[in-house]
Amino acid sequence: MSDPLVLVSNDAAVRTIALNRPAQLNSFTGELHQQLLAALHAAADDASVRCVVLTGAGRAFCAGQDLADPEVAPDPAPGAAPKDLSVAIERHYVPLLLRLRSMPVPVVAMVNGVAAGAGASIALACDLVVAARSASFIQAFSKIGLVPDSGGTWLLPRLVGRAQALGLALLGDKLPAEEAARIGLIWRSVPDDELAASAQALAARLAGMPTQALVAIRGALDAGAQSDFEGALKHEAALQRTLGFAHDYQEGVQAFAQKRAPRFTDR
Repeated sequence: MSDPLVLVSNDAAVRTIALNRPAQLNSFTGELHQQLLAALHAAADDASVRCVVLTGAGRAFCAGQDLADPEVAPDPAPGAAPKDLSVAIERHYVPLLLRLRSMPVPVVAMVNGVAAGAGASIALACDLVVAARSASFIQAFSKIGLVPDSGGTWLLPRLVGRAQALGLALLGDKLPAEEAARIGLIWRSVPDDELAASAQALAARLAGMPTQALVAIRGALDAGAQSDFEGALKHEAALQRTLGFAHDYQEGVQAFAQKRAPRFTDR
């Protein structure tokens, strides 16, 4: 029996999901997509999970699409028709990215090595990215005649602005993790030997916070980037109305008044 392509482990309310094709730098195949999407669905459906950590096994986070995978590899036969790459994108990447961006809990990307192509986009689609100093981010698409996908064209300019986004996407140069943190592409870069502890501590902290509010913050920031100021004000009011009726708001206010640590339970 072959090894699973996704490894899942739990530490209290934190679930860690690791891509497990280390010899191939965790590059994507159709089967890896299926197993990762299933793992994310399972985490979303498990009420005991309050934060997810996404990482890669071995020395890479994810090198993007495995270009040898039959779904995308050009047919070497003379006169063979080109592959329609949109089929694999619609079949695999679209549902994966939509699932990732709609998780009912925060998602932390623990980037332990190279995150290239779609692997970089997937890391950046997570709520917070913590990367080892030796890690790097590469928008590799232009080097094979493609555009950033997996949400890359949406994410990059929103994270670092148009000028930086164009430089990263057009040139496809390797961006060290420390520089990625400096320009605001990711949340933090930490020494390699502190990566696991830092990411897990961050995830544990998020798991102890009011989950519904954290997810609402993610959604509000995404929506705010596409609305005018008045629209953002109205959206905030609607969210506060909903969250104000929730247990966690009542608990947070009581804990503040009683000078004790809150015990958040909503999800």
